[in-house]
Amino acid sequence: MLTGLAGHVVAQEQNSQAPAMTVTEKEAAKKIYFERCAGCHGVLRKGATGKNLEPHWTKTDKDGKTTEGGTLALGQSRLEKIIGYGTDGGMVNFDDILTKEELSLMAKYIQNTPDVPPEFGLKDQLASWKVLVEVKDRPTKQMNKYNLNNMFSVTLRDTGEVALIDGDTKEIRSIVKTGYAVHISRMSASGRYVYVIGRDGRVSLIDLWMEKPAVVAEVKIAFDARSIDTSKFKGFEDKYAIAGGYWPPQYTIMEGDTLKPLKVVSTRGVTVDGDYHPEPRVASIVSSFIKPEWVVNVKETGQILMVDYSDIENLKTTTIGSAKFLHDGGWDASKRYFLVAANASNKIAAVDTKTGKLAALVDVAKLPHPGRGANFTHPTFGPVWATGHLGADVLTLISTASDEAKNAKYKKYNWTVVQEVKHVPGNLFVKTHPKSQNLWADSAQNPDKDTAESVSVWKLSDLSKPYKILHVAKDSGLPETKAVRRAVHPEYSADGTEVWISLWGGKTDQSAIVVYDDKTLTLKKVITDPKMITPTGKFNVYNTQHDIY
Repeated sequence: MLTGLAGHVVAQEQNSQAPAMTVTEKEAAKKIYFERCAGCHGVLRKGATGKNLEPHWTKTDKDGKTTEGGTLALGQSRLEKIIGYGTDGGMVNFDDILTKEELSLMAKYIQNTPDVPPEFGLKDQLASWKVLVEVKDRPTKQMNKYNLNNMFSVTLRDTGEVALIDGDTKEIRSIVKTGYAVHISRMSASGRYVYVIGRDGRVSLIDLWMEKPAVVAEVKIAFDARSIDTSKFKGFEDKYAIAGGYWPPQYTIMEGDTLKPLKVVSTRGVTVDGDYHPEPRVASIVSSFIKPEWVVNVKETGQILMVDYSDIENLKTTTIGSAKFLHDGGWDASKRYFLVAANASNKIAAVDTKTGKLAALVDVAKLPHPGRGANFTHPTFGPVWATGHLGADVLTLISTASDEAKNAKYKKYNWTVVQEVKHVPGNLFVKTHPKSQNLWADSAQNPDKDTAESVSVWKLSDLSKPYKILHVAKDSGLPETKAVRRAVHPEYSADGTEVWISLWGGKTDQSAIVVYDDKTLTLKKVITDPKMITPTGKFNVYNTQHDIY
C-alpha cells in the first residue's frame, strides 16, 4: 500500500521488471509528477498533450530489449535525457528545475505501474468547504479606492498564491494564499469576485470589495484540476460557479458566493472514436453570454458539453462530438462561437452556442495552444481568431463567422485558415486588444534560451514578419542566470495601452513582471518584489470579466 494524493491510501501493483524504489522515493516522485507532469501526460499516464507514459512504453526488461508493437521502449538512460533536455515536440527541459537525482528518480518512477488515486465525491468536497467570511458579513459596497477594472490577478505558481496588483500604480495590493499553481483566474459577472483554481483542485473565492481583498470561501473539488467559470447569463449573474477536475474526471457546480458544492457530474465515457476512456479530464470551461449554459470541454473524449444551468436539479446537457484532445480556447469577437484546440488532432473546433452545434473542425499546424486566442480584423480577410502552436513555427489565423451581415464579403473565408504567420515553436499565448494595432506572442517553451526569454510583436497592418522582438529578460535589468527566465503570457491593461509579461524564473531566481507601452513598445515598468516568486498567468479584471482578447 502507498499513500495517494492528499494523503489517501491506494493499492499499488508491483512491477518486477521496473526499477526498484523505496516508499520514500516513490512519494517524492509522485509529488513531482503531480506538480510537473500530470497536466500533459495524465494522472494514469495515458497521455494527451504529452505522450503515453505507461510502463510498456518506458521500461526495459533485464536484457534492455522490451518492445511494444515493434517499438523499442525507452529505458532509464534515455528517459533521463528526455526529461532533462526536453524534446522538439514541445516538452520543456527540466534540467534547470530538477536536480540530477530527481531526474533519475522520475525516470525510475514512470517505469513503474501508475498509482490509481481515490475518488473525490460530493461528501468529500463538502467536508473541505470553508466559508471564511459569511455573505452577510461582507461589504455592501467597495471599501477600497482601487480601480478594480485595472486590477491584475497574478499567479505565483510555486508558492500557491495570487498577487493582486494595481494596474494604475503597479503596486501589490494583496497576496492571498490559494491552491498550488493556480491555473486560471476568472471573474464573476458583477466584477466583484475573483475565482481561482489551483492544480491541486482547490478553489478560492476572492472578494475585491474588501478594504484589503482576501479569500472569503474555499473548497477542494478534485485532486488535480485546471478550469473554473461562473454563471453570466442575465438573471443568473454570480449565482453559480463551475469547476472541472482532471482527477477525478468530473465537474462540480457550486453556489457562486459561498462555493458550496451542489452537484458533481462525472465525465467518464466514450470518446469520439467510440472507445471507453477511464480518465477524460475536464479542460477549459466558459460561460455562454446568450444562454444559461456552460461550454465544458472534455479532453480525452473529444466531446464538448453544453451544460444548461437553468435547472441544476434536472440538468440538461447537449453533447457535441469534435476531436481529441480538447484543451483551451476562446470566444470569437461576437461571443457566439467558441473555438477550442484539439491539440492531438491538430484541429480547432468551433462551437455555435446559439444553435448548440459544431460549426466547424479546422485543420491547423502541430499542437495548437491558443490560451484564449486573439481576435482582430484582418485587412484582407475580415474578422479572424488566432492561435499559436507548441509544435509548429507559425501563428494560425482562422476566419470567423462573427457579425455575418456586416462582413458578408468575408463569408467565403469562414472557418478556413486564411494565413499562417511565421513565428517559432514553443508558443503558449497570443494576445491583442480591440484598442491595439499589435499582435503579441510569447515563445516560452522554445528550447533556445534567448528565444524563450523573448516575445514577438507584429503590426496588424503587416503580418509578414515581426515588427519587433523584445528580449524581456534583458529589458528587466535582472542579473543574468544560467537558468531560463521564460517570458510568458502577454496580458493587456483594461484600456489596451499596456502589455504585461511574466518573467518566470526558478523558485530561487528573482522573477518579475515587465510592463511595455503597447504603442511605442518601450519599457514602462519592471515590477519586482521578494514575494514575486514564479509569476505566470496574469488576468486583468475588466478584460477577463468581459472576455476581451
